[in-house]
Amino acid sequence: MTGRLSRRTLLSAAVATAAAAPLAGCAGGGGTGGRLRAAFSTAGARESLDPHTANLFVDQARAKALFDTLTGYADDMSVVPRLAESWESDATGTRWRIRLRAARWHDGTPLTAEDVLYSYRRIVAQKLIAAPLFAGLDPAHSGALGERELELVLAAPNFEFPTAWGAPATEIVRAGTTGFAAPVGTGPFRFASFTPGGPAVFARFDGHWNGAPQLDELEFVPITEESARLGALLSGQVHYAHDLSAVSARQVEGSDRTRLLVAPRSGMQAVALKRDRPPFDDPRLVRAVLAGVDREALVRVALNGRGEVGNDLFGKGLQHYAAAIPQRTRDVDAARALVREAGAQGLRFELDTSAADPAFDPATALLAEQLAEVGLTVVPRVGPAETHFADVLAGGVAGHVRSGALPLTTYLSTRVVGGRSGNYTRYRSRYADDLFAAALRSPDPAGRAARLVELQELTRDVSGTLVWGFSDRLVGVAATVSGIVSAVPNAVGWARFDTAVLR
Repeated sequence: MTGRLSRRTLLSAAVATAAAAPLAGCAGGGGTGGRLRAAFSTAGARESLDPHTANLFVDQARAKALFDTLTGYADDMSVVPRLAESWESDATGTRWRIRLRAARWHDGTPLTAEDVLYSYRRIVAQKLIAAPLFAGLDPAHSGALGERELELVLAAPNFEFPTAWGAPATEIVRAGTTGFAAPVGTGPFRFASFTPGGPAVFARFDGHWNGAPQLDELEFVPITEESARLGALLSGQVHYAHDLSAVSARQVEGSDRTRLLVAPRSGMQAVALKRDRPPFDDPRLVRAVLAGVDREALVRVALNGRGEVGNDLFGKGLQHYAAAIPQRTRDVDAARALVREAGAQGLRFELDTSAADPAFDPATALLAEQLAEVGLTVVPRVGPAETHFADVLAGGVAGHVRSGALPLTTYLSTRVVGGRSGNYTRYRSRYADDLFAAALRSPDPAGRAARLVELQELTRDVSGTLVWGFSDRLVGVAATVSGIVSAVPNAVGWARFDTAVLR
């Protein structure tokens, strides 16, 4: 290793053990038995168990069961250890030394530094989902320092780099893995069977580093329609129903056979306006839509009051969120003036929607009413839920999008800066890119925070992302299930079925 490491160890082995301990509360030497059945919306026959292509919540939940990441996120999106026992950077923020815990693959072989290097090199080389987070990685100069120790070298300073290691689709796969028909991971469950678009069954892994799950088996049941997920839960066909609507939540709360898990303010609800094509290549029309929307009404109606008003910014309540920016409120006169100035009175544009989220359809109807008052006509374009997010990313001019909680730097690097593949609005700005790079290379947390706030102020009005609300994450579970906690998506505690107990 070249360059002297600072002694400012970010997380020691002792902290790693303490942070992981709560997850083992229901773990032990063996399970109490039973198969838990969890209902999720799915992507149909094109699904895969490749964790590096995990895009939907069901993909991420299955990946969490089979695999693991170096780090994870607490509910506030602060970094906590998983497969990484400790890590530290040198003074420049370009060299990161990582010590791995003594974890094992499902076949009993030990996790090694080469597995981590292979995983990250694969993500970068194949331009997979998380590739933007590792854009600065220098694969040629990164390497193993021992069986359980490695060094990652960056082309530019990045003092936020550990946040990348816990992002969705950054799971560690075994070196040399090319297929995922029957994957071998280090997660709490091992592969048993899987049919793309159909059920997936995983079995307890007794050798998991954090203790064996209580369950014998975990089954993911594909139920795309939200009402059908509710019905399956209430009838006892499944034990867990993910992503319920506020209306369904009342039925769950009203039954003595079920209970509701609520994670407040955990999902961003937004509309992506494509900045690289008409009509929203005209910034006046972007500002008109932002001014013409009543966010409070959207939360009240589309979320049935189960959420909070958005301010066209991601990450409300999380670290580095620009909370000091005044709340945007509806201004019909300003919106009408912008539409007239753009010569766009009566303009019709399509808004992509689907059943991928319970809030999308009611939000579409209300948005159409609100924007009609400022001279714009919204034409709903209903597509399949299974491919909704990929369709919005690939085409159209506007579409509903959502996101679970993420560290702000992770969200910005994948959705806003650098023309990344996950940028729904296709917004591009060299100044924004430079500002983000300056934030990452700042060793001073206060300086880093100031630049991130400045970046949010810069992009809020022009990036094309209308963040109208933050929804509560609503999950229904059977009364016979314990050990599953309420947690925001992407947090360590979310979809943590290895702690579940069936009675």
